[in-house]
Amino acid sequence: MRNLQETHLNRARASLRQALSWYGNLRKPGQSPSNLQLAGLVKPELEVLTSTLNKLDYNVIRIAAFGLVSRGKSAVLNALVGQKILQTGPLHGVTQYPRSVRWNPSSKVLLELIDTPGLDEIAGEARSQMAREVVQQADLILFVVSGDIMGIEYQALCELRRAQKPLILVFNKIDLYPETDKAAIYKNLQQLGAGNLQAKPLQPDEIVMVAAEPPAMEVRVEWPDGNVTYEWETQPPQIDELKQTILKILNREGRSLLALNALIQARDAEEAIAQKTINLRSSQAENLIWQFTKYKALAVGLNPIPFLDILGGAVADLALIRSMSRLYGLPMTSYEAGKILKTILLSSGGLLLGELGSSLLLGLGKSATAIAAGENPTNLTGYAGSAIAQASIAGYGAYAVGKAAQVYLEKGSTWGNLGASTVIQEILSEVEPSTILYRLRQEIGRGSREQGAGSRE
Repeated sequence: MRNLQETHLNRARASLRQALSWYGNLRKPGQSPSNLQLAGLVKPELEVLTSTLNKLDYNVIRIAAFGLVSRGKSAVLNALVGQKILQTGPLHGVTQYPRSVRWNPSSKVLLELIDTPGLDEIAGEARSQMAREVVQQADLILFVVSGDIMGIEYQALCELRRAQKPLILVFNKIDLYPETDKAAIYKNLQQLGAGNLQAKPLQPDEIVMVAAEPPAMEVRVEWPDGNVTYEWETQPPQIDELKQTILKILNREGRSLLALNALIQARDAEEAIAQKTINLRSSQAENLIWQFTKYKALAVGLNPIPFLDILGGAVADLALIRSMSRLYGLPMTSYEAGKILKTILLSSGGLLLGELGSSLLLGLGKSATAIAAGENPTNLTGYAGSAIAQASIAGYGAYAVGKAAQVYLEKGSTWGNLGASTVIQEILSEVEPSTILYRLRQEIGRGSREQGAGSRE
C-alpha cells in the first residue's frame, strides 16, 4: 500500500511538472505580444501550480473543519491537538476567520488543522468564497454536527461533497444525548451524511462520535475532617476515536490524499487557464480552422492521386493541430499531434473514418475519370464533380478535426498521459473499497453518468 501511495505522489508530481513546463513556455523570451498578454492573464494560475507542486514536497496534510455556528469545530480541533489554542465559548460565532494550527500526532505525520467560521454566519458570496479557498487547500474535510442534520446543514454538506474531497462526518456533543437518542441520530447521519439519498450510507471511517468539550460536572468531595463540599470537575474530551480514525486513514492512504488534492487543484487551475485562453483567442482559433479547411479542400480537390489525397489530408490535419497548439501557447511535437489526431478519429464514433473512406472512393473515381478525360475531354465534367465532392468531404473533415482539437487544447494539459484528469482517474481506479477515497470514486463516476445523461437529453 505504501508503494502504491508513493506511485500516486510521483505521478502527481510528474503531472504538475508537465503542466508547468507547458505553460512556462509563455514566459520564455521572444514571445509574441499575444503570448505575453496571455502570460499576464494566467499568472495567478501558474502560481497555484507552482505552490501546489511545492506542497507535495513538504508532505504536510491539511485537514479543514466545517459546520454551522456553535457546533464545536474549534473545540474538536483543540481536543485533537491536546491544547486549547483556538478560542471557544458560548457566544455566537467565536471564530470570525479561518485559522490554522499544527498537529504532530506522531513522528511520521505532520498535519495542519484549519478552523473556519460557521457556514451560516457569513452571508452570501463572502461565505462561498471563504469556503472555496479553504476547501481548495484541504486534503481532508471534517464536517462537524451536534445532532440531526438541519436543512441548511444538508445543503452545505452537499456543496462540500461536490468539491470532490474526502470527508469525515463528526457527530459532536454526544455527551448531551442518552444512548437511545444517540443511536437513532447516528443511524440518520449515516444516510444523510453521504450527501445523496441514493448513495451508500457512511462507513465507520466516515462518521465518528465525539464529545470535544464536555461541560464540567459537579462532584461531591468528602474531606478527612468530615466536611463535604461540592466542586466542578472538568471532564476529559472523548476524542480518541476520531484521532485514531484520522491516523488510520493517513497511514492507509495519506500520500494518495495529498496527490489527489494536488491534482484537483492543478486541474482547476488549468481549467481557469483554458477559460482565459478561450476568451482571448476564440476568434483567432476559428479563423485558423477555416483557413486550414479551405487549404485542405483545395489541395485534395486538385490532386488526382488517391493515396496522396489521404496522405496530404493527414499531414494537413497534423499541421492544423500543431498550429492550434501554438495559438494556445502549448508546445507540441508531431508525435503528440499524431496521438491527438488518432484520438479524435476514434472518438468521432467512426464518422470521420467513414468520411476518409468516402474520400478514398471518390479519389479513385476521380483518378479514373482523369485518365478517361485524357482520351475524351468531355469527361472533365465528371472529374470536376468528383473533385468538388471530395474537396467538400476533406473540408468537412478538416473543420471537424479542428473543432475537436480546439476542445482538447482548451482543456490545457489535463488531457494526455500525465494530464491531471487522467492521473486522478488512475488513482481512483486503484483505491480499495475499504478506503475513504472509494466514495469519491463513486461520486465522480455518478457525476459523469448524470452529466452524460443530461447531454443526451
